[in-house]
Amino acid sequence: GVVEACLLHMLKRRAAGFLRTDKVAALFTKVGKTCAIAGDVCKKVQELQQQAESRKNQPNGQEPLKRQGSTTSKTPVLTPQAIKHIWVRTALIEKVLDKIVQYIVDNCSKYYEKEALLADPVCGPILASLLVGPCALEYTKLKTADHYWTDPSADELVQRHRIHGTHGRQDSPSKRPALGIRKRHSSGSTSDDRFAASAREYVESLHQNSRTHLLYGKNNVLVQPKDDLEAIPGYLSLHQSADSLTLKWTPNQLMNGTLGDSE
Repeated sequence: GVVEACLLHMLKRRAAGFLRTDKVAALFTKVGKTCAIAGDVCKKVQELQQQAESRKNQPNGQEPLKRQGSTTSKTPVLTPQAIKHIWVRTALIEKVLDKIVQYIVDNCSKYYEKEALLADPVCGPILASLLVGPCALEYTKLKTADHYWTDPSADELVQRHRIHGTHGRQDSPSKRPALGIRKRHSSGSTSDDRFAASAREYVESLHQNSRTHLLYGKNNVLVQPKDDLEAIPGYLSLHQSADSLTLKWTPNQLMNGTLGDSE
C-alpha cells in the first residue's frame, strides 16, 4: 500500500488513464509496453486474475483442474487484500519491483509531474534502492487462514530449540552442572570458549544462510563414518539453492561447539 501511494503521487492523467479506476494497473500496463520486465508482470497478473475469477465461479467451492505444466498443485487463493494490491504484490514476489520502479524513475518525465515523488532526483532513486531488500526475499511461506494449524518449518523448530536452550542455561539452576561437565573437555581458558562460540556460529551459518533455503531438518540422525567406529548422532538438513539440492550432516558436538578431544 505504501509503494502504491508513492507510485500514484502526482501521476499524469495520461499515464493513469482517463477512464480507468485502477490507476496502478494503468501505470503498469503503460510501462509494460516499453519495459519487458513490467510486461511479464502484466501477463502474470492477468493469469492470477483469471484464476481468481474461475475460482469465484466454481460451484460449491470446488477446486479447478490443475493446468498442464503448472508448478503448484493448487490454484493460489488470493485474499481481497492481495487482489487490491495485486500489481505491486506480484512484482514483489517475482523480485522485479525494484527494477520496475527504477525504470519508472529513469523515465519519470513520461509518467509524472515535475513535483512528483518519483520525479525527485533524490527521493526517486532512494525509493528504488529501498525496494532492493524486500525483492531479495523469498515469499514462499506467506501466512494463510489455516497457518496456525500447520506444523512449524524445520528452521523455526531449530530456532525455538536454540532460544529455549539459551534461556535454560542462563536462568535454570538445574543446567549449571552441565556447564561444568562441558568445561572438562577444554582447558577452561577464554580463548577456548571464544573458539567454541565461533565454531558454533560457523556451523550454524553453514546450515542457514541467505544463499540456500532450508527444506528439511532433523536432529539425532546416526551416521557411522567407518565400520570400526560407533554411530555418531548429528543434525541432518536438506538445502535448496538456485541450481542444486544439498544434503548436510554435522555432528551434534560440533553443532554445540564442544568437540573436546574427539577425533
